[in-house]
Amino acid sequence: MKASLLCSAILILSLGHVLAAEKIKIASLSTITTEIANEVGGGRVDVTGLVKPGVDPHSYEPTPDDLKQVEKSQLVLATGKHMEGYLTKLKESAGAKGDLLQVGDKFPSLHMKAEEGETAGSTNGLVEDPHWWHSVDNMERAAKIVRDELIKISPGDKDYFTANADAYLAKLEELKRWIKIKVAELPRDKRKLVTSHDAFQYFGRDYGFTIYGIEGVSTEDEPSNKKVSDIIDTIKTQHVKAIFFESIENPKVSKAITHESGAAIGGTLYADGLGEGDAATYDGMMRHNVKTIVDALK
Repeated sequence: MKASLLCSAILILSLGHVLAAEKIKIASLSTITTEIANEVGGGRVDVTGLVKPGVDPHSYEPTPDDLKQVEKSQLVLATGKHMEGYLTKLKESAGAKGDLLQVGDKFPSLHMKAEEGETAGSTNGLVEDPHWWHSVDNMERAAKIVRDELIKISPGDKDYFTANADAYLAKLEELKRWIKIKVAELPRDKRKLVTSHDAFQYFGRDYGFTIYGIEGVSTEDEPSNKKVSDIIDTIKTQHVKAIFFESIENPKVSKAITHESGAAIGGTLYADGLGEGDAATYDGMMRHNVKTIVDALK
């Protein structure tokens, strides 16, 4: 009898261990949310990043294998703010049973005048800027939102997720300090940033830059001849020293503008997500972008 009870107790403990070790399955639709999920979730999550570094999230379309990953995930992470225009179709096609968290929808957006043909997030002639992660403050908000969602899924891991989030938030605070010091090297009258598409408004707001996007908020928005002409005039009249390409775009139009305006090529920026090498982490990506911008415009 005692032996039987002992075996039962061992079996229960073993099953409990297996259940406790089962990781939360997460499908992430952005390199940004992939990093946040891994940093906050740590060893208690199994994150599949469906959008890889170097992939344009504006034109990404889920593959059949992606749909399978979504279907078996407990949590699907998206950046939100109309960045992922395929979400309704994805949910319907995959039959996903897990929660869909559009992280950026949980905090305020910046809006700008819609370019001709822009419809995603467009209301009364204004379009929502989905590139919220170029504000470190927004990344801190996002980390807390993901933390709270993971705690909701697995309340027993509250202390673990909270500790991980706190450690990540401390890294972000250090990054903010570094950016503030680096940007201070650039006089305010030189903080004029011309980029391939309009992805840096949150960065501009936080650090006093005026942003001029050659294309609209999406890489799929083709600039009109008038828009290109206006940008060239702005570069000349505002004495903009350099313009910047982006890591996942064809720089043909940007190169033509540098030729016509006389501005130099300032370097390559990561606008729509993480990259490789020194830009493979959020901290590395932001440091790369800020250093490239400041050093070229000084």
